Amino acid sequence: MTTPPTKHVALITGSSQGLGLSIARLFARRGIGLVLTARRAEPLESARHELSQLTRVLALPGDVADEAHVTRLVSSARDTFGFIDVLINNASELGPTPMPELVELDPAEFSKILEVNLVAPLRLTQHVLPMMRARAEGLIVNITSDAGIQAYPTWGGYGSSKAGLEHLSRVLAAEVEGSGVRVFVVDPGDMDTAMHRAAEPGVDLSHLATPEVVAPAFVRLLDEPAQFARFEAQQMLQAPAREVFSQ
Repeated sequence: MTTPPTKHVALITGSSQGLGLSIARLFARRGIGLVLTARRAEPLESARHELSQLTRVLALPGDVADEAHVTRLVSSARDTFGFIDVLINNASELGPTPMPELVELDPAEFSKILEVNLVAPLRLTQHVLPMMRARAEGLIVNITSDAGIQAYPTWGGYGSSKAGLEHLSRVLAAEVEGSGVRVFVVDPGDMDTAMHRAAEPGVDLSHLATPEVVAPAFVRLLDEPAQFARFEAQQMLQAPAREVFSQ
C-alpha cells in the first residue's frame, strides 16, 4: 500500500522533549509530515515511534550547531518528503549553569550559545529557504524569549543570542517579502521545562504553563496570513484569533 503524499512537512529542532515534542504531537494529529532532530538519540527515537502512528516521521539525532548534521538532516528530509515548508527553530542552548554574570562568562561558552541559538537557525534557514521559494510558500518560526528584550542579570549570554535571533528574523522577513514565505518570532513565555529548571535550580516552577498548554499557539500560526509578526504564545491563547492576528 502506498503512503498518500504529505501536504505539509515541518522540520522541528529540539523535538525529543518539551515544547518541540508538544508541537510535533499537534502537527502529527493534523497529518503534517515531521522531520525531527535533537541531541539525545533515545528520547528522539521514542518520539519517532510515538508520532509515526499518526504521520510520516523522519528522526535524525545530532547537534544543530554541527554543520554536517544540518546538511545531512535536510538532505535526508528532501529524499524522504521532497520538500520542507515549515521550519520551527526551537532548539536552544542555555550555557553554563548556574548562569554566570557577563563579566564571568567564558567567551568559548558564549560562542557555543550563539552557535546553537543564532548560527544554527540561520544555517537551517539557508538550507530550507530555496525549497520554500520554489514552492512560493513557507513558514519559518524562530523561538525567542523575553530575555532577548529585557535585561535580566546572569541571562546575558542566552538573552543576547535571542536578541540577535529576533533581529535576524526581522531582516529575513524583509528579504523574503513577496516570496510567499512567512517569518514569525514567538516567545512561548515562562514554562515549566527541564531547561527552565536548569536555569533556576531549586525554584518551584509548578505554577507555570507546561509545553502542552503553549503548543496550540503554534498550530494557529499555520493559518496566520501575516508575512512577519512577533507573538507571545500564552497571550495568543487568551484572545480570539482575529484579535491576536489583527495586531
